[in-house]
Amino acid sequence: MSPLMKAVQINEFGDHSVLLLNDVVIPTPNENEVLIKVKSAAVNPVDWKIREGYLQPLLNHSLPLTLGWDVSGEVIAIGKNVTNLKVGDAVYSRPDIAKNGSYAEYQTVVAEEAALKPSSFTWQEAAGVPLAALTAWQSLYGLAKLESGDRVLIHAGSGAVGQFAIQLAKLRGAYVYTTTSSKNTELVMSLGADQSIDYHQDDFSQLKDIDVVFDTIGGETQAKSWKTLKKGGRLVSITETPDDAIAAKYDISAFFCFVQPNGEQLKKLAELADAGQLTVTIDSEFSLSQVAEAHKRSETGRAQGKIIINVSA
Repeated sequence: MSPLMKAVQINEFGDHSVLLLNDVVIPTPNENEVLIKVKSAAVNPVDWKIREGYLQPLLNHSLPLTLGWDVSGEVIAIGKNVTNLKVGDAVYSRPDIAKNGSYAEYQTVVAEEAALKPSSFTWQEAAGVPLAALTAWQSLYGLAKLESGDRVLIHAGSGAVGQFAIQLAKLRGAYVYTTTSSKNTELVMSLGADQSIDYHQDDFSQLKDIDVVFDTIGGETQAKSWKTLKKGGRLVSITETPDDAIAAKYDISAFFCFVQPNGEQLKKLAELADAGQLTVTIDSEFSLSQVAEAHKRSETGRAQGKIIINVSA
């Protein structure tokens, strides 16, 4: 194995021009880590927000930094304390976002942050699951404590997180409303949505007595969502922290979700996938040398599913 690998890194914060395809040393796993030969990675909005420097006050990354925090690949080395995985395992992970990421030929990941990938999924499909699906899981199941019979409003149901949120909400037995454009109505309905609301034509804020709002947009969308909720309802946002005073005014429990690594939840998601109960939509695929184009696609906000980086065959 060569001591060097290709990795897409930034040496400074900024636009697409700061993305560099560098030769860097292959990392060595510590006692609690595995070394993954990366097959595919995925692009998420957090990637380019970190690239721009928006999250530096929160994450305090050291530079140079390898971006990308969705990975599928093969375990090729393990630390001495690792017992849950072995060399040769096909795995997937949303690893610690404070460390170097998956736009690279190899990546070290804490073993407890990884799980065996869904056997029925391709490398590309598996890479598209962790961050988005864990975000939906932790928001709806963890913070909102979604229950069977709940009426849930999921914003931007055709986005990557929204698609998983629809599926997980239906698996929990909820009634799902989702906002999207008319061209994506068929997609969100195929995922299990009960009612699709075209945000170009219809005003979702006319809904009443909603139990849970999952806000993936923020701003005006969050502001208009409060009055759709019944007293005692729950609002979870992944874009901006809800205002406690507004939540108190409406007698709502409000939460902000910043997704965390969780190997056990990834195991459960893999089981759902292999049972045919969870699907992933791929919007587009790029190579490691095309990360700038992949970021541009993500920044449009129009991706219908996951944007994948193919690293190795």
